[in-house]
Amino acid sequence: MQIAVLGAGVIGLASAYYLNRAGHQVTVIDRHDEVAAETSFGNGGQLSYSYVAPLAGPGVLSKLPTWLARRDSPVRFRPSGNAEQWLWCLKFALACTQRRSNLTTRELLSLSFASRALMHQLLRDEPTLDFDFQHSGKLVLHRDVAAMKGAIDLLDFQRSLGCEQEALSTDECVALEPALADVRARIVGGIYTRSEDTADCHRFSTGLEAILRARGVQFSMNTHVDALEVAKGGHIVAHSGGRALDADHIVVATGASATHLLQPLGLHVPVYPLKGYSLTYPLGPQAIAPTLSVTDFARKVVYARLGDRLRVAGMADLAGYSLKPDPSRVAALRAEAAALFPQVVANHADATEWTGLRPATPRGTPIIGPTRYPNLWLNIGHGALGFTLASGSAALLTGWINGQPDPSLSSLFTLAQ
Repeated sequence: MQIAVLGAGVIGLASAYYLNRAGHQVTVIDRHDEVAAETSFGNGGQLSYSYVAPLAGPGVLSKLPTWLARRDSPVRFRPSGNAEQWLWCLKFALACTQRRSNLTTRELLSLSFASRALMHQLLRDEPTLDFDFQHSGKLVLHRDVAAMKGAIDLLDFQRSLGCEQEALSTDECVALEPALADVRARIVGGIYTRSEDTADCHRFSTGLEAILRARGVQFSMNTHVDALEVAKGGHIVAHSGGRALDADHIVVATGASATHLLQPLGLHVPVYPLKGYSLTYPLGPQAIAPTLSVTDFARKVVYARLGDRLRVAGMADLAGYSLKPDPSRVAALRAEAAALFPQVVANHADATEWTGLRPATPRGTPIIGPTRYPNLWLNIGHGALGFTLASGSAALLTGWINGQPDPSLSSLFTLAQ
């Protein structure tokens, strides 16, 4: 079949990869002149398979007043008169229960573990793919005793879901990651997961593009899809520049912009952007920087070593679709990096700044699979987990289109959520 994939971020490119491997003729369509130009360009760099618990959790609502009162808080909300924003917030609040959070975590882990296996297989199948991939392991740092105790109490639950984690003391954290020696006094402990990876999402995406082009996949860049319209027989046709794009099937993988593209069809997907920020510090040969993937639990900031660079990412601003960076948020992220890894920031003040929109659903689960239109498919709403879940999501979507959906996953991530 001839399939048009709308969106050349990591989700769209992974979709194209698995569809091409299944024998389909694929065209990737994107409004930018290069792939991975938006959310996939500068994300956190963590392939965080065991840490997929949703933002909507039982303790989040009680924390929001404190978070929203601080300029450097990990989450910020700028209310608007937009009904779409308020409806998303209402659904988010309703999802902040222990039962819903546990269920979502189970669902996401099933997809993330499938993604991990597929990513590792992809590395074996595509030996030319070079994207700073490392089996780094992940250390989640805790700054207060109560938070550390809560994390330890969750270990049995996490193990029951297939996660292999261990609790470490302060000294054990520093022994495992010596770059933390300067901030030993601020750490009460951490949770270490050996199975986590790090990699550069942008380099992964451009590497996939090269592989796909070599295998005959077409790329229509600088092409803006103006509308999706219902044609004869209830099939969907994509229009660009006044012309219909030729395709038997259409996959929407356009991230946060999918919401407005789908609305005229009567498809109201609960996807809204959470603006995030990242900094990328160049590292010299003698740099005292982490080799592990590190997450500061209290500050909700992640650190990933990508070859000779350190990626620092965080913040979640519920503030609309603007990509304009907020200088105060960038400054807050710089301050967090300087506090945890002072020698990196002191020696490399010329960090590259990035802002992106994470396409999030209220529950935290992506939307993958069919719609009520027979030739329209969705692969959207991955939030901060797009890179982590890309391979599994693409394989699940390909199974759907081939009429062979994965029975263990296909009912979990469809539009009816």
